[in-house]
Amino acid sequence: MAVEARSEPRLISVRGAREHNLNDVSIDLPRDKLVVLTGLSGSGKSSLAFDTIYAEGQRRYVESLSAYARQFLEMMQKPDVDLIEGLSPAISIEQKTTSRNPRSTVGTVTEIYDYMRLLWARVGIPYSPATGLPIKSQTVSQMVDILLGMEDGARLYLLAPVVRGRKGEYRKELAEYHRKGFSRVRIDGEIYDLDATPALDKKRKHDIEVVVDRLVIRGDADELATRLADSLETALALTDGLAFADNADDNARTVFSANFACPVSGFTIDEIEPRLFSFNNPFGACPTCDGLGVSSHFDEQLVVPDTRTTLRGGALAPWASSSSRYYIQTLESLARQFNFSLDMPFGDLDGDIQSIILQGSGTMPVTMEFDDGMRSYKTKRPFEGIMPNLARRYRETDSSWVREELEKFRANHPCESCGGKRLKAEALAVKVADHDISDIARLSIGDARDWFVGLSEKLQGQESEIASRILKEINERLGFLVNVGLGYLSMARNSGTLSGGESQRIRLASQIGSGLTGVLYVLDEPSIGLHQRDNDRLLATLVRLRDLGNTVLVVEHDEDSIRLADYVVDMGPGAGVHGGHIVAAGTPQQIVDSTASLTGQYLSGIQSIAVPKTRRKAKKGRRVRVEGASGNNLHDVSVDFPLGVLTCVTGVSGGGKSTLVLETLWKGLARRLHKAREMAAPHKAIMGAELLDKVVDIDQSPIGRTPRSNPATYTGAFTPIREWFSGLPEAKTRGYAPGRFSFNVKGGRCEACQGDGLIKIEMHFLPDVYVTCDTCKGRRYNRETLEITFRGKSIADVLDMTVEEGVTFFKAVPAIREKLETMYRVGLGYVRIGQQATTLSGGEAQRVKLSKELSRRATGRTIYILDEPTTGLHFHDIAKLLDVLQELVESGNTVIVIEHNMDVIKTADWIIDLGPEGGDGGGLIVAEGTPEEVARVAESHTGAYLARTLNSKST
Repeated sequence: MAVEARSEPRLISVRGAREHNLNDVSIDLPRDKLVVLTGLSGSGKSSLAFDTIYAEGQRRYVESLSAYARQFLEMMQKPDVDLIEGLSPAISIEQKTTSRNPRSTVGTVTEIYDYMRLLWARVGIPYSPATGLPIKSQTVSQMVDILLGMEDGARLYLLAPVVRGRKGEYRKELAEYHRKGFSRVRIDGEIYDLDATPALDKKRKHDIEVVVDRLVIRGDADELATRLADSLETALALTDGLAFADNADDNARTVFSANFACPVSGFTIDEIEPRLFSFNNPFGACPTCDGLGVSSHFDEQLVVPDTRTTLRGGALAPWASSSSRYYIQTLESLARQFNFSLDMPFGDLDGDIQSIILQGSGTMPVTMEFDDGMRSYKTKRPFEGIMPNLARRYRETDSSWVREELEKFRANHPCESCGGKRLKAEALAVKVADHDISDIARLSIGDARDWFVGLSEKLQGQESEIASRILKEINERLGFLVNVGLGYLSMARNSGTLSGGESQRIRLASQIGSGLTGVLYVLDEPSIGLHQRDNDRLLATLVRLRDLGNTVLVVEHDEDSIRLADYVVDMGPGAGVHGGHIVAAGTPQQIVDSTASLTGQYLSGIQSIAVPKTRRKAKKGRRVRVEGASGNNLHDVSVDFPLGVLTCVTGVSGGGKSTLVLETLWKGLARRLHKAREMAAPHKAIMGAELLDKVVDIDQSPIGRTPRSNPATYTGAFTPIREWFSGLPEAKTRGYAPGRFSFNVKGGRCEACQGDGLIKIEMHFLPDVYVTCDTCKGRRYNRETLEITFRGKSIADVLDMTVEEGVTFFKAVPAIREKLETMYRVGLGYVRIGQQATTLSGGEAQRVKLSKELSRRATGRTIYILDEPTTGLHFHDIAKLLDVLQELVESGNTVIVIEHNMDVIKTADWIIDLGPEGGDGGGLIVAEGTPEEVARVAESHTGAYLARTLNSKST
């Protein structure tokens, strides 16, 4: 009787999922397909994809390992779900920055740099920095063969160069060589017996070579070869691997090196191994900067941030905030001696005076007069100078507080020894096709791929055979990175500077390179940070991942991704408590046809984000101008940012948007307006700052790094909430102040859990368990504090409300309601008022910051800068966000948005498009003007997609 083969399930079946806000969700997802989960922010997409499906797949894998292996892995809690069947091994690729470690680069994360190190070690040729000529190591056998190949009858001196161009008398050394049995030595070109050497001038440089052997090339080759080998080994041992063979007849010199030594400069390389090219290994790292490529030191521009300020007015930043009279009296003493005014702008002082103030008076004494309020006294001594003073205090202090304060005046600069290349000179001397390893690591990934493809054709013979497999691995990995839209990055780019989207796509490229099949991949908005043109390549990559035999589950809002999917799940209908249901599921066309699906309504055009009927125009002369921006790949860019309008900065990935807006404009204005420490990217000037009072970068960094931080504390809503509770009759009777209602200080909080609501219990072989505090039952406050209620709700109940519920609850309390309303208006109605900041996504954190700015009193003189604020937002959420941004502009402020989303770009008043390509092919202004004007620019990739969008909305 034949046994029927059990077929593998073709579905991933989820039954009764209740994680976070999921409402008993049950669904069947097809395996080996591209599945997109979409829906409003907070509707439960990530809860289903990551916290349920991926979490269970990962948990099952970890549980299959031995107890010994499990202790080294982070165990995952079983998700709140009744049943999941048909799961494959799961890999999550989330939007998290790869590493904040300054030693981590794109090359090390992708392992491409490891293959490069191997390539340089195996086929690289060392060159002498002094002569520029190749230097090679030789075995003793190779050296012997060279000597035997010389003309018959050649008379040779075999020499060991023990001193090369060094000062000294060397009496002890010469006596030691005589004691070892050597009889002759050549000193500065003359041969002497070792028992009759002349006295050497210790102030002159000398060359000393021990004569190891004198011989004639003739006779029995075997006998001579043995003698040569013995003599060479003796010479090499004396000099750590260097020997000379000088022809007595014509003075021709043959240099032998066992250690890659330059015969002219003596530059040597002990061995060429992959570790020599690692900046994370002491064997290869630059000894000056320890492989970081930068050195930190006090920066005159940070010490004197504004040269238009006078010395009396605080031009010297480290002294400006001090209340001590010592510093002003020091400056007054200098002014008396060197005849200058403290009321003159620092930049107008003579260069010599500026130098004395900053670097000191050298050996010249200065008469200092001081009055400390108790006594007056004079002293005469050289003035140390503010820069040496800061350096000395930084070096000598044991106080972390003092060191932290002084850090404000230090800046990173490329290391002077390695030029920012991170490697020691020996590693940089080794070249492949005339390039050291750092030269290629600094290329963009696209250019590096072209270089390695060309290298395959240049290498010949044995080199080609050795390199072929290494080059295959390098080229494949570079190709995958280009295909996910990262061709503009360089391998030397610090991974801590990558956006979440870039980090995710790097991991995605690595996964494709691994060639795994039968895996469940769960991705979180891989299209973030991608221009529409690059998005097409990304989608092709996801399809390729699927076609390898994998299930690709993507949380995404991008319209092209949704339309390309094999299966779409639309979550909703609302966010938070109003979400957690499956509104529609099926093919993209079935979603379009679903009247219940909000996503379907936007896809079908029933709902849309309208193009404004009119565009704002900046008033004449009201602009901020950046001139000569040349940071990273910017090519001497000069551009105007009009004030009082919504400006979108667009362009392909790597075109230079972030460098122009964040690294140049924001840092330059922040330094000018707020005395910020950050150095702006190189530029000639920023004009128009006097028209502003502040510049605000609303980024996606966390609003707090501890669970004690939450939206209420960040936006300032928690203060009026605590004040409200302390003003209630019962609280007044008990004498409770607002501090009583804080879970961060003693008094009103539960001391058993110190206001956390949870107690951490460490478990062996299992994850740390957080159990609800028995004393307060997770409510964070003690019983007496919780007895104070307003309309039946305690402070703990209020913190557990959603923002939407809080708006209704406090509708009669304007101080609280207004702050909560701003959070509601930016689409955060589903977030709990006291939700831990660590659980908020980057997009949610950005919107919390936006709501805080909205609640401030408008001055009409602020520039708000946002980098991709549509991250994590559904079409419907984007409409709400645009309303908020337009409101900021209507108040007279300026909003500058870096964005790829066409719905945002088409609503802008002004567009600045950078490109035309990424990396070295970008860094230019391709187009600027209104959306309609940019859409007509043929060279603009953004314009091409914008024209389609504007035309489709007008038809």
